[in-house]
Amino acid sequence: MKKLTLAAAALATTLAFAAPLATAQSLTPVAIAMSGWTGFAPLTLARDAGIFKKNGLDVTIKKIPQKDRHLAIASGDVQCAATTVETWVAWNAAGVATTQIFQLDKSYGADGMVVKSGIAKIADLKGKTVAASAPGTAPYFTLAWMLKKNGVSVKDVKVVNLEPQAAANAMIAGNQDIDAAMTYEPYLSAVRAKPEAGKIIATTLDYPMIMDTFGCTPKFIAENPKAAQALADSYFQALEMIKNEPQKAFAIMGADVKQSAEQFEASQKYLRWQDKAANQKFFAGEHAAFSKEAAELLLEAGIIKQMPDMSKLADPRFVQ
Repeated sequence: MKKLTLAAAALATTLAFAAPLATAQSLTPVAIAMSGWTGFAPLTLARDAGIFKKNGLDVTIKKIPQKDRHLAIASGDVQCAATTVETWVAWNAAGVATTQIFQLDKSYGADGMVVKSGIAKIADLKGKTVAASAPGTAPYFTLAWMLKKNGVSVKDVKVVNLEPQAAANAMIAGNQDIDAAMTYEPYLSAVRAKPEAGKIIATTLDYPMIMDTFGCTPKFIAENPKAAQALADSYFQALEMIKNEPQKAFAIMGADVKQSAEQFEASQKYLRWQDKAANQKFFAGEHAAFSKEAAELLLEAGIIKQMPDMSKLADPRFVQ
């Protein structure tokens, strides 16, 4: 009897150690390329709060500048990414096949143009120097969009390529060689806090054209449809956590970008994360219409050389 009891105990111990091992082995590895942009923060929350893991995913988040994210996808270093809607158009036009599977956020003043006090309107930027990320990024596209809406082209200004944080810092430092800068949260709030750095002449409240989506390679989606569904589900569950435990969520998301919970809460007020209902509405028509207008502007600005297959830009089945 004692031997039987010992054998049973040994078996139980073996199973106890084997169970976590089996669980760990069953997790699907996914590498995601993104930045510290406030709108992407629920993905960080899903990782750090264990939501991804609970849904069977072993997620690695890699902070990669937007201008280089498609290179990481093309190399196979990452399978998925978070970026703006028009960027997926540019990537596919350049031959980097990617498909959007859910919407992350819409900017409500979180992206903007900062100008020196002597500039009264956007049209006054003709012949001036503007700091913005490289062509194919959201800040550059925002610049092109705002200029076009005011009768000016990117060809009418001199663009100095600076990433959003560096662009904001250049304005705050009073860089004499830069007349305007394109940036976004949380760096735009740093400019808001220092009016002497310049004025925010326009944001996405004036030009609602910045919206972010999450996508992966068609190969990853085809081979891992359950993981693609888990990614979408995890994002929506992270939004639920923000709703139910805001301070805890803000603290987790803020820590990733070196902000306090209070600072992060302030910066997220300039955007709207998109829940499942908003996603369904977005992919029912708005996504295709905006992608078409964006593609035409990208073509006109010389950022893309040809239109991609617009029918392959999104796969909305994971938000149904």
